[in-house]
Amino acid sequence: MKEFKNINDILNFAIENEQNSVDFYQKLAKNSKTENMKTTFEQFAKEEVGHKARLMKIKEEGIFESDGQKIIDLKISDYLISGDINENMTYEQALVLAMKREKSAFKLYLKLAERAPSADLQNIFLKLANDESKHKLRFEIEYDEFVLREN
Repeated sequence: MKEFKNINDILNFAIENEQNSVDFYQKLAKNSKTENMKTTFEQFAKEEVGHKARLMKIKEEGIFESDGQKIIDLKISDYLISGDINENMTYEQALVLAMKREKSAFKLYLKLAERAPSADLQNIFLKLANDESKHKLRFEIEYDEFVLREN
């Protein structure tokens, strides 16, 4: 279990999580079989880069307040999604894995918002949760339009 000692630990974890998402979507784009798949995953990688930049700015500017209390266990392992990306992965499989990752990120940011020691930090995590929810919805729409239609 990951234990956070302070706000910087939380932000570092969130930044690392966003970088993992960037890497994930870039790898999916690289292994995409169609130009549409590639474009979709490249766009998501760019959005995750934006999330990472927002978190890094928050950390650098120190725009949060801390009451100095130790952060309680957030059960981070509950929010980690594993799944291998390979060149034989179908678009359907890639979309399902992406939806799971976005749902996990959404739940993580909601939990971080719930435990945030300041209203500013809470609002930041709620905004990130909202962004991840929108990503999941976009993947669901993509799944509905391209996978279910083909089946």
